[in-house]
Amino acid sequence: MLMLPEGIARMGALVLVQITLPKDRPMKRVRIDMEFIFRASPTILYQFLTTPACLVRWFCDEVDINGHIYSFSWSGMNEEAELVEDIEDELLRFRWLEADNRDEYFEFRIVEAPVTGETILELTDFCDANETKDQKRYWETQIQKLQKETGG
Repeated sequence: MLMLPEGIARMGALVLVQITLPKDRPMKRVRIDMEFIFRASPTILYQFLTTPACLVRWFCDEVDINGHIYSFSWSGMNEEAELVEDIEDELLRFRWLEADNRDEYFEFRIVEAPVTGETILELTDFCDANETKDQKRYWETQIQKLQKETGG
């Protein structure tokens, strides 16, 4: 029989690995920046980023807004974010209320390309270093829904 190191258990043909991160070394957080091109005007895009009727079409299952607090719901799980910066048709910056790092945020910046006139959505978010690929894939999927809802 194969001897397995401590922290690894065998269950039939399945081997379970337990990884313990030292408490004094939390997972490194990284910033993600992405850009997406839209055919919609900045005004229409801004509406899809700020109104409950539009947010539920691409971002979440439900949303309630109370002042600057947005309560988002996905499959029964709720998260609240504070809208900390809002420049109409240009910028939205949210901070998750339960976030460990108060310096982290997720942001939508709307820019109109001077030459082509295309609307560009610049997205900024933060995640654990080992989740970068998944987080980018998540945002690509969500933004594809948003592009479809706004006409491209």
